[in-house]
Amino acid sequence: MMKRWIFPGFASLLSVLVFHACGTAQTAAEKEKLAADVRNAVEVPYFTFKATHAYPTGYKSVYLSPYYDVKVSPDTVKTYLPYYGRAYRVPMNPNEGGYRFTSTDFEYRVEEGTKKGNWNVIITVRDLDRPLIFRFDIWENGTARLDINDTDRQSISFQGDMVVKQAEE
Repeated sequence: MMKRWIFPGFASLLSVLVFHACGTAQTAAEKEKLAADVRNAVEVPYFTFKATHAYPTGYKSVYLSPYYDVKVSPDTVKTYLPYYGRAYRVPMNPNEGGYRFTSTDFEYRVEEGTKKGNWNVIITVRDLDRPLIFRFDIWENGTARLDINDTDRQSISFQGDMVVKQAEE
């Protein structure tokens, strides 16, 4: 009786794996286009970082809802991210928790990463009441990691995806 179930079970598992692998594969042309779009968005700069996970220092990782992001354009950095961890100076207004600001005075620097298809983007925000540095580690497949260094809080990292935007004319 057990032999009767082994072959159909194995065949159905194999077919599920084959169809799943076929449905998620990108062609080489799609990968090249995505890599070129990400490279262009990093150099211009014009992209959105959509955070999916937060990694607070000394705490467990936190899965995030899809509403948290950092929008970068040549003249503006708009940030809406949560914060988990130890704050050394707490804002008086509870609505100022996390990272919620729009900056127009910042330094944007791009460096080649340590591996091929990788860029390091460093954004130094100057128009807040404290120094704030965003370090993006961006890959050509559209994934990214963001490390935030803040003098008033423990550092925190975010994992997420790049959304490449076309410049508005």
